[in-house]
Amino acid sequence: MEMTLNSEIKRSSAIPMAIVAGLFFILGFATWLNGSLMPYLKQILQLSPFQASLILFSFYIAVTFTALPSAWVIRKVGYKTGMALGMGIMMLAGLLFIPAAKTQIFVLFLFAQLVMGTGQTLLQTAVNPYVVRIGPEESAAARVSVMGILNKGAGVIAPLVFTALILDSFKDRVGMELTQVQIDEMANSLVYPYMGMALFIGLLAVLVKKSPLPELEKEDDEEGCGKGHTREALSHPNLALGVVALFFYVAVEVIAGDTIGTFALSLGVENYGVMTSYTMICMVLGYTLGILTIPRFISQPKALMISAILGLVLTLGILFGDNSSYAIANTLLVPFGGAMLPDTLLMIAFLGLANAIVWPAVWPLALSGMGKLTSTGSALLVMGIAGGAFGPLFWGLTSSATSLGQQGGYMVMFPCYLFILFYAVKGHKMRSWK
Repeated sequence: MEMTLNSEIKRSSAIPMAIVAGLFFILGFATWLNGSLMPYLKQILQLSPFQASLILFSFYIAVTFTALPSAWVIRKVGYKTGMALGMGIMMLAGLLFIPAAKTQIFVLFLFAQLVMGTGQTLLQTAVNPYVVRIGPEESAAARVSVMGILNKGAGVIAPLVFTALILDSFKDRVGMELTQVQIDEMANSLVYPYMGMALFIGLLAVLVKKSPLPELEKEDDEEGCGKGHTREALSHPNLALGVVALFFYVAVEVIAGDTIGTFALSLGVENYGVMTSYTMICMVLGYTLGILTIPRFISQPKALMISAILGLVLTLGILFGDNSSYAIANTLLVPFGGAMLPDTLLMIAFLGLANAIVWPAVWPLALSGMGKLTSTGSALLVMGIAGGAFGPLFWGLTSSATSLGQQGGYMVMFPCYLFILFYAVKGHKMRSWK
């Protein structure tokens, strides 16, 4: 009888999980396009490292303003409709890239990024609770890891697609001073890919709305996502500190994934557009290890602790590494036909391995014991994605202020990993501020 019940539960959750998996892929594809877009716009608009960081800032800062309103929207219309609305906003953002590319006005690109971030926030707030609540809490990190593989797998594919559709024709222009005709040609190459992406996301929004995706149980809406719910959620230290941990995590994740291409461009690497794929491959490897080991061989907190320590070690390696050394490439890549890349670039990519387990480990630890406050807690955790706005911003500022240039900018990651280590060792255990 018990085995029959378990098989029925698995069948009933299979379709929702498949739909959610597809949404995580879309989130990853749209998000990690930034890793190729940032150096591309830096080249054609002749941006400084700080100006280039604003491309990421405008995308991730949307989270700060729209996370709690997104939770309010979901409480009113439901998770399923919230997902469809989020994708509808993402479709609009994709279409906004067309006038931005035609006019080459930097502010329009930033606005399109802001709208894309708003749509992503609504979709993230709706889709993440499904993964945590659709099965046992102790194995939530493994389920989130599965979604992470799809999300970061899309991060591997997106730069490759971007390069194939846009960058391959312009490889010979790396480091060149471009004429206006060349700039126009490169900018116009963005139009059709973003138009196609917008139409595809719009179609998916309709399909999700009409899908058999069940609603999660609605929570008491006496106060909505107002001050009462927010204050009560933040009275849980594991949730509040989890928000900070995710803020720092997303900061280092975005720095590792989206600045590697810009750093590669500064080193004269021709295929800078695919550098994000290297980081994402390492993240997929990390998620796979998470699925195989959590919770069977290692607990979520211990995996989080190991990730933070690895991040600290790699950060030191990047800061004190030699951009003219190719020892890692000679050992790991060249024997298998891989590219010859500087050690510092590869250590940035290896940060993907350090970062992979942080998101899936923090979410269930932070939402543990939240009960009816799950959607508010989820919204607050999603606000942690704002770290993706400030991490690259401080990287850009530090890059301009240090003698090491962009390489020195990576020092901003060190305190981030220190806090993640604190959360893994102590913060997630705290159930009272006293």
